[in-house]
Amino acid sequence: MAHHPPDHCPIARAAALIGDTWTLLIVRDLTHGSRRFGELEESLRGISPKTLSQRLKLLEAANLISRRAFAEIPPRVEYALTEKGEALLPIIEAIKTFGERHLPAGE
Repeated sequence: MAHHPPDHCPIARAAALIGDTWTLLIVRDLTHGSRRFGELEESLRGISPKTLSQRLKLLEAANLISRRAFAEIPPRVEYALTEKGEALLPIIEAIKTFGERHLPAGE
């Protein structure tokens, strides 16, 4: 098997972006539409606000999600998948199917 520098390997590039648990779960939660920070934080039990904020900034910088701020008091911000982010949905579904088939809950 040939060895490639990480920036030349598409799998390495994708894994660097989406290869951690929180990032995949954020994308999962946004599959059903836009969410506010607090909604994501509640759904992702165990994530710290700092980690959630960092992941959201990373995903926004990669154009996988959009951030929409509303001019309201108190301030309201919603996050949603972009078209590029929606391209991850078949991958998320494949991971879900694998988990259902090969990693049953409670084992």
